[in-house]
Amino acid sequence: MRYVSTRGAAPPQSFAEMLLAGLAPDGGLYLPEAWPHFTPAEIAAFAGQPYAQVARAVLGRLVGDSFTAAERAVDIADAYAGFDDKRIAPLVEIGPNLFLMELFHGPTFAFKDIALQVLGRMFARALAKRGGRATVLAATSGDTGSAAIAALGGLDNIEVFVLHPKGRVSEVQRRQMTTAPFANVHNIAVEGTFDDCQAIVKALFAETDFAHAVNLTAVNSINFARIAAQSVYYFTAAAQLGAPPVFVVPTGNFGDVFAGEAAMRMGLAIEKLVVATNANDIMARALNDGIYASGNAQPTLSPSMDIQVASNFERALFEASGRDAGWVRAAMTQFAKEKSLALPENVRAALRVRYAAARCDDEQTLAAIARVHAQTGRLIDPHTAVAVATADNFKLHSKGPVVVLSTAHPAKFPDAVRQATGLIPPMPPRLSAVLSASEKIVDLSADKGLVQALIEARLPPS
Repeated sequence: MRYVSTRGAAPPQSFAEMLLAGLAPDGGLYLPEAWPHFTPAEIAAFAGQPYAQVARAVLGRLVGDSFTAAERAVDIADAYAGFDDKRIAPLVEIGPNLFLMELFHGPTFAFKDIALQVLGRMFARALAKRGGRATVLAATSGDTGSAAIAALGGLDNIEVFVLHPKGRVSEVQRRQMTTAPFANVHNIAVEGTFDDCQAIVKALFAETDFAHAVNLTAVNSINFARIAAQSVYYFTAAAQLGAPPVFVVPTGNFGDVFAGEAAMRMGLAIEKLVVATNANDIMARALNDGIYASGNAQPTLSPSMDIQVASNFERALFEASGRDAGWVRAAMTQFAKEKSLALPENVRAALRVRYAAARCDDEQTLAAIARVHAQTGRLIDPHTAVAVATADNFKLHSKGPVVVLSTAHPAKFPDAVRQATGLIPPMPPRLSAVLSASEKIVDLSADKGLVQALIEARLPPS
């Protein structure tokens, strides 16, 4: 099993090599050289299997010979042992043919745990086999950072640097990162937006001498191992429902929804992937109007989606263009310079086969939180609410079940929930502990050189 870059100018890599590299050296994103395939009978059989067993099957097709079946089994079992619901990604019906898929039962109460708990163990295993040290650099809009810290904090031979936009994540999200007790974790609050953080990460990967010197790697969803692990819950949900669902996915960096496309390309029947955005609607505009154009990220009640450059969209463009790496390379170069890209009609047509999209503002978000609570007694977080509001517009036209990906515990966003319902969601003990712990954080302006200097200063001597 080998992995190729969306920009076509990097040599193919094994799964383990791709995992440790994160971003391809030509600036592209890795994808399987050829997608593995599951038969309808194999997928139907997933319905009666524990989540970890399905994960072993799906990841087994993607990992190749980088890890043995026994190694995969240990890592997956250990990854999910601490989840507070043994179903890992349970489905809850909240209306006729309308379901929430709860993805927040891991250690940091967000969907990122489902992938990063596996990725962290595989990463440590691959690093031990290769030898040496690694420097993990992550940009986060709120949840990736804490999930990466929970997965990699305290591990030998790994230093973790997490960039988040100062003042643009919730207090709980920030404290989950900055109160981590691990000596190998370094939190950086960047004066700017998530897009500024993400741009610094990509720019430091492009500094090849520096990147090689510190063995730089990424655990953002630009690392395909994240996509691979997230594709599993699309299989488990569809198999349990027994019909091709519409999946409605709250979307920022496009990784979680692209995991649905990955599942489709591996044989899963999905009626449609619906991209639900907040006011930062670059993906809704790209998919509906054919113009991929970034602007200034607006702060909203759903901060993890306050993103104007959706990195993983490059993977969807690569597939939609018929894997035309030359066009992708030119298109991404143009977008980087001009902040705008008109999608060719053949690419738009291919995207429309799989995707639909809609925008939801803060008023609609609050209304969805209030409505779900009034109708079901359940509290949902604002990111889930964006998808619920979007689902209301699609479920009337669906032939089958509609599944909303519920991506975070409502207690991570108590202000939005209180504003909508007057209620403060109960705080799980593991989450409330971070509110009184001391924080470790460095404030920096959005400057690549400053971040690079900090990393060099914090790394232990080789």
